Amino acid sequence: MATNDGGAVESHLPGVRFFKDTQHVRRRPMLYNPGICIVASGHKEGTLGGVFFRYDADNYLVTSVAMPFECESFPGERDPLLGLYIDLDMAQLNDLITQMDERPGSIELGGGESPLGIGPSAMDKDMKDAAVKLLRTLRTEREARILGPGLVREMYYRALCGSQAPVLYSLAKGGNTYSQVARVITLLEGNYAKKINVQEMADSAHMSVSAFHKAFKDITADSPLRYLKKIRLSRARDLIVQQNMKAYLAADAVGYESTSQFSREFKRHFGQSPAELMREMRSAV
Repeated sequence: MATNDGGAVESHLPGVRFFKDTQHVRRRPMLYNPGICIVASGHKEGTLGGVFFRYDADNYLVTSVAMPFECESFPGERDPLLGLYIDLDMAQLNDLITQMDERPGSIELGGGESPLGIGPSAMDKDMKDAAVKLLRTLRTEREARILGPGLVREMYYRALCGSQAPVLYSLAKGGNTYSQVARVITLLEGNYAKKINVQEMADSAHMSVSAFHKAFKDITADSPLRYLKKIRLSRARDLIVQQNMKAYLAADAVGYESTSQFSREFKRHFGQSPAELMREMRSAV
């Protein structure tokens, strides 16, 4: 089902994608949307703010907010890197938490700091069984349409029973620092091309600038403006790669007024200029 070597392919169920790599992919900047990443063979290594995490057949990855980080991919000794990514649906997550009816305060974030918004959780038997059932269902369009949504919901439930549960609960529970910052991150994701300063972000979170800056860095390992720059550059790269868009048009689409500044920051972030990326794409055809 993972037919696109070196990239992702949509499954029969919206919000679920397969990925595959037959070759080692060196460490590079990535952007994960909120979701659950399941690796079946091979493994991936992520780095964010000095924190290292590995996700493989024994550990799935939970990303609670849109997260730029650095990632390296390793195929197995005999098999390619294979896995699937399931987008998080906040409405479903909220509904599950309501039905689980946890006691107030029974699942809380510890300490005064907000946790990093991305991290691994052990692939226990229940989560593995749910993943296998989902994969079997995704083999046909009819079963994916009829049975798939319920199995994705089960995987949300299993994640809410895992070690990343406190982050997911805090994300869904309004009024705490984590959810306030997460709402601002969602706002940035939808408005990254617009001019927005840290004061406006802090006001949206109903926090002081200093408190917001600290909480934001705890969750993303970046300052708000550096995070926004990474989002813009990642979205611009998507436009260039997926839509074959010219660099100056991509720069304008993500909010850059200076094409030369865009090219400099793009190369600093990705290790190659937009022009070099486009030449690489043409040579690969």
